[in-house]
Amino acid sequence: MDKTRCGWSLKDKLYRDYHDHEWGIPNHDDTHLFEMLNLEGAQAGLSWYTVLTKRENYRKAFDQWDAVKIAKYTDKKIEKLLQDPGIIRNKLKINAVVSNAKAFLAVQKEFGSFDRYIWQFVGHKPVVNHFKDMKEVPAKTAISDAMSKDLLKRGFKFVGSTICYAYMQATGMVNDHVMSCWTRQGKKK
Repeated sequence: MDKTRCGWSLKDKLYRDYHDHEWGIPNHDDTHLFEMLNLEGAQAGLSWYTVLTKRENYRKAFDQWDAVKIAKYTDKKIEKLLQDPGIIRNKLKINAVVSNAKAFLAVQKEFGSFDRYIWQFVGHKPVVNHFKDMKEVPAKTAISDAMSKDLLKRGFKFVGSTICYAYMQATGMVNDHVMSCWTRQGKKK
């Protein structure tokens, strides 16, 4: 018998795997946190499914999310990325990744890790919600508002409150699995 999952994850195996093994599961790896921040930004105006299908291409195109390398990208490298059909070829979003890499490195220097910085918004432990239906899940919260405001102040791009809330869900800062979902208790990563 198949497991009960959050309704949004039933589209196909790609969504199920993401739901079962990543979404809502606390993650503290700086590289993963950087990747997800940029992928959530890439989603702006698009579906998450579109971004997920291009995820491996993003990893290749952006040097496995090595922020040190990305921060040094030249105009020539950005032009090459704009020609890459494996990613979303939006100049503002590609330039945002470079800006985000610089801001990310500054945060790591200031706080010792991006993890230490970003998880402070939830008191260093996941917010566990108790929704029965995905319709109850908010698009943003006071926490995502505060996170967005601080990230913007630090020079990050494509980090509006709605993007920040989706990021919090993606990295397990928020557990919004519905009460009937088998992953409800979450897993540690």
